[in-house]
Amino acid sequence: MEAMTIARETAAAFERQRAVERPLEVQILAHGVRAQRDAKRLLEFCRKLGPRTHMHAPPGRIRLEAELRRRIRQPVYKDSHAASGPKTQIIQCLGPPDRVADRTQCSKLPAGGCRRGATNRPPAAPRILSGPLMAGVRTRFAPSPTGILHMGSARTALFNWAFARRHGGQHALRIEDTDRARSTEASERALLEGLDWLGIDFDQGPLRQSDGRERHDSAVAHLLETGRAYRCVCTRDELEERRERTLATGQSWVYDGRCRDRDLGPDCGPHTVRLRLDPSAYLGWDDLVFGPSGQAASEIGDMNIRRSDGHPLYNLAVVVDDLHMQISHVIRGADHLANTCFQIALYRALDGEPPRFAHVPLILGEGGKKLSKRRDPVSVLQYRDDGYLPEALLNWLARIGWSHGDQEIFSREEICTLFDLDSVSRSPAQSDPGKLEWLSQHYLKQMPRDALIGLLLPFLTREAGRPVEATPELADFVDLLRERSTTLGEMAHRARFLLVDRVEYADKAAKKFLRPVALPILRSLHDHLAGLNAWEPASLEAAFETVRTEHGGVGMGKLAQPVRVAVTGSSASPGIYETLAALGQEQSVARIAAASEWIEARQG
Repeated sequence: MEAMTIARETAAAFERQRAVERPLEVQILAHGVRAQRDAKRLLEFCRKLGPRTHMHAPPGRIRLEAELRRRIRQPVYKDSHAASGPKTQIIQCLGPPDRVADRTQCSKLPAGGCRRGATNRPPAAPRILSGPLMAGVRTRFAPSPTGILHMGSARTALFNWAFARRHGGQHALRIEDTDRARSTEASERALLEGLDWLGIDFDQGPLRQSDGRERHDSAVAHLLETGRAYRCVCTRDELEERRERTLATGQSWVYDGRCRDRDLGPDCGPHTVRLRLDPSAYLGWDDLVFGPSGQAASEIGDMNIRRSDGHPLYNLAVVVDDLHMQISHVIRGADHLANTCFQIALYRALDGEPPRFAHVPLILGEGGKKLSKRRDPVSVLQYRDDGYLPEALLNWLARIGWSHGDQEIFSREEICTLFDLDSVSRSPAQSDPGKLEWLSQHYLKQMPRDALIGLLLPFLTREAGRPVEATPELADFVDLLRERSTTLGEMAHRARFLLVDRVEYADKAAKKFLRPVALPILRSLHDHLAGLNAWEPASLEAAFETVRTEHGGVGMGKLAQPVRVAVTGSSASPGIYETLAALGQEQSVARIAAASEWIEARQG
């Protein structure tokens, strides 16, 4: 009765303290429940609480059972005949390292049974990582190298990285390249280049899922040997026919288990392998974003884990690899929610402890539609090539679906310090390009001038079509450019007039400002500027005021705008005096003369 009372108190504590990281362990240790015998009694009590057939089982109960199962885990045995043993050899214990025993203590066991005196369970699943178990947080980013590093994938990488850094954990990169037809080296290089530009680093990797084929095959063989999986010879056409018949009756389709109880061996012909699920089981978890989630196994059915060509399917490979890498937290997009129940079933079948799952909301584009790699092909490297600063993009991505009070500006260090999953929204997040531009301009203004010039020079070179070097005039002009620009690309475009010998007039600007009425004041200003001894903003301002006076106090706009179009080709630029000062006297005078000739030619 004492164990039952403790179980009730512990489950209740879970409900009250769901946000606390490991309240169950605290509760159990506080009551002194350390022995496996007591843990088994608690687990038996949990099983008597009733079937979990609804969608949202109490989170405390789910985590209570998971912790108790961890505590009663039996010894697992190393195979001392690794060279000649079967594919289902045990590589390493699933439990703590100090409980590994010699495999010779246990004979080869049939699926589902043990010899007397041995353990009360089938052989444990293979563990594929040697060395001591790692404590603490361990996350991974696991993209497929089949296209661009999209902003949604970049945000997933950022959240995993920030969560690991905040908790002093480790972050790994795993390339899921098992789709050999679509995976390309170019995509992988672009992926790594984009992550490096954002400053998202890794403690391990890049690892490649394709390198784990032996690991995946070993896991499938183990599941077949223990009866937790079975071969299926149903063809695709047969399955489609049965599916259509079922849907025609108004019922949902799951695999009907036709091969579930057939004794099919490896020589049964072309076949897939399916995981055998307990139809009465409830596959639930306490999602760190969405809360209690799950589904009855009967609503999922016995899903495939290996194709007929022998290749493992995604769900099997990802579970085996996460066990191998000892991942503690899986942070991914909400579009993976549908995979989680089946993956939890795989963890259980492999006697593995599922990681904590956190599914972050999807990013919506224009019109509230989910971002699509085909419809919204904006990659991280495209943002880089357009001239956004990595600090701005990282800040923007962090704020899509996550918040920390009213704060909008986050440095890289602040993201690592403040990021937490409790503040991630459950609702789909709308991307706001305007906020990205605002953030980008903020970081441009905050950057030291010398550093900014160093980043700007490649963009200036691209605009000029020739190498561009830093000059004192350019350095002074940079401060003016960044006040009106949102990207390095925009700054370079605005500075293009400094880099070319002659400018091309924008049609709209020329029609509006380079008109015959402007010709007299342009000629007058040309003469005054050509005679200046000091080429600086103060002297230029004095020359402008003189010309305005000579022409009856003409408005500044009627003088400055024709001059601006004449020297830059555009009606928008920094202050006219600073613009002329940066361009230099010779070029400024020559361009005003050329504009006067252009007006005159069209006048005739």
